[in-house]
Amino acid sequence: MKFEHIAQIILIFSFLGMAVLVFRKIPTLVESSDIPAKREPGVNFLKGLKERIKNSRHFKADFFEILLQRILSKIRILSLKIENKMADWLKRLRDRSQEKKIKKEDNFWEELKKSTNETNENKK
Repeated sequence: MKFEHIAQIILIFSFLGMAVLVFRKIPTLVESSDIPAKREPGVNFLKGLKERIKNSRHFKADFFEILLQRILSKIRILSLKIENKMADWLKRLRDRSQEKKIKKEDNFWEELKKSTNETNENKK
C-alpha cells in the first residue's frame, strides 16, 4: 500500500471527524447565538438540512456499519500484505545466514587441506 493511500485515508477520516463535530455543534450554536430575528430563515434552513440528512437513505445506520466493514476489511488486507512482506524478508535473511554458514564451513575444510599440504611439503 502506498503512502498516497494512507494520506487519502487520513484525509477522509479527518473530513468525517470535522463533519461529525459540525453537525453535533449546530444546535448549540443556534441556541447560544445572538442572531437577530430577521436571521431566523437561515436557522430553519439548517434545521431542515439536518432533517434531510437524517431522513436520507445514504445516512442510515446501515451506512455506517457498511462503511466500518469496508474500512476494517481494507485494514485487514493491509495487515496481511505487511505480514506477507515481513515473511519474505525473514526468508531472505534466513537464506543469507544459511549461505554464510555454508561458506564458512567450506573455507574451514579448504584451510585444513592447505595446512596439511603445507606440512607435507615441509616434511619432504
